[in-house]
Amino acid sequence: MKFGGTSLKDAECISGVAKLIVRLQKKQKLAVVLSAQGGITDALIQSARYAARGKESLWRKVKQEIKRRHFQVVENLLSPDKWPQVELKLSDYLADLEALCSGIMLMREITPRALDAIASLGELMNIEIMTEVLRSKGIAAEAIDGADLLVTDEGFGNASPISDLSRAKTRKRILPLLQENIVPVITGFRAATRKGVSTTLGRGGSDYSATLIGAALDAREVWIWTDVDGVMTADPRLIPKAKIVPALSYREAIELSYFGARVLYYKTLEPVIKKRIPVWIKNTFNPASKGTRISLRSNSRSNSSGGVKAITSVARANLVTLRGGQIFSFPGMAAKALDALANQSITTLMVIQLSADNVLSLAVHHKELDQVRTLLQKTFELEMRHDYMGPIEVMHQAAIIVAIGENMEGTPGIAGRIFGALGSNGINVIAIAQGSSEMSISFAVRSADVKEAVGALHSEFHL
Repeated sequence: MKFGGTSLKDAECISGVAKLIVRLQKKQKLAVVLSAQGGITDALIQSARYAARGKESLWRKVKQEIKRRHFQVVENLLSPDKWPQVELKLSDYLADLEALCSGIMLMREITPRALDAIASLGELMNIEIMTEVLRSKGIAAEAIDGADLLVTDEGFGNASPISDLSRAKTRKRILPLLQENIVPVITGFRAATRKGVSTTLGRGGSDYSATLIGAALDAREVWIWTDVDGVMTADPRLIPKAKIVPALSYREAIELSYFGARVLYYKTLEPVIKKRIPVWIKNTFNPASKGTRISLRSNSRSNSSGGVKAITSVARANLVTLRGGQIFSFPGMAAKALDALANQSITTLMVIQLSADNVLSLAVHHKELDQVRTLLQKTFELEMRHDYMGPIEVMHQAAIIVAIGENMEGTPGIAGRIFGALGSNGINVIAIAQGSSEMSISFAVRSADVKEAVGALHSEFHL
């Protein structure tokens, strides 16, 4: 069971999670993965940035606020006789923060390796608190550093796990505890290289930690606790009447997470798919809600009209277009562009090609536009200088909307209904893409039309 930062934002929330663990532990053996308290990881990263700018007073102020929040939780939830031992452990991690920030300030540079070490300190502090809270409630528990379980490459900031080594270390460390009915309380998103150097699995990677550990332990299920009742048919901020989707297939859930559904980190399901371990999305603040079950097949053809199960959207995107001349082949242009983006781990939301006209359009997140434009200009500098290509064109204020459903495959008329509903509402479609699996249809509209477009589809398919 993994609990996110919103589930652990203060003493009251941590107490609620502890009570939930106590209740559920009576029914089954549990391994628990925790994020940092809400907002703490951002604060830690901010302290590093202040240090890199030489702002000692500011990073020390952040450090004091982090200390205040954690000590306040300790003193609210534990008896005074437990305060010194827990606060001593927390002070050790705060001393690590000070040492790292001092080093960064001296160098005026944050290395990815140093940032990983700093960013994961919140998880280390949180597991110490939760372990003692559980013990105070009569539950045998042990704090476990995820760096002692998960082995990764040296991709600091977004490391990739080495499955066989991670599985072996996880089973050796965790299975004996479970056999003794001890609850392991494990850091989320924190791992280490073969040499023991701290890494992280990327922001949002605590979900990924949970499924990696769950797969290693051959868990019956993985439950991800968050602050919503499950995966919704659309973003409830756009569609207040959006409903919970009771069941999703792995493929549907991956597609939704890739295109912006914030409930699930996009890498989360990779470890559990081969073992067919179901993943539940549940609400810490409404545990009675059944939530969303993600498994091999969702078996829910009747859940929607025509096979569309959910609508997701990226409200702020840009369309970047490359136009090649007749001398520069389309395959060569596309390969060069996509290879350049892949080398910088830049995600493309949608790719549209017009081979006859030698045109390639890429939809990218707005926050990555400057990086993408600079990268492509550098990549095609020679071709543009010799007029083998035209200048890079950018369409601003675009939104990407995706209709998703495994049962769309082989169902006639879905595209007609989608674009008919948009046309009836006067919404212009800028670009369209559909994969050969027919599981999703993606299209771009103006950002100003995103709410109306999602609403039109939500109504058309009776979601």
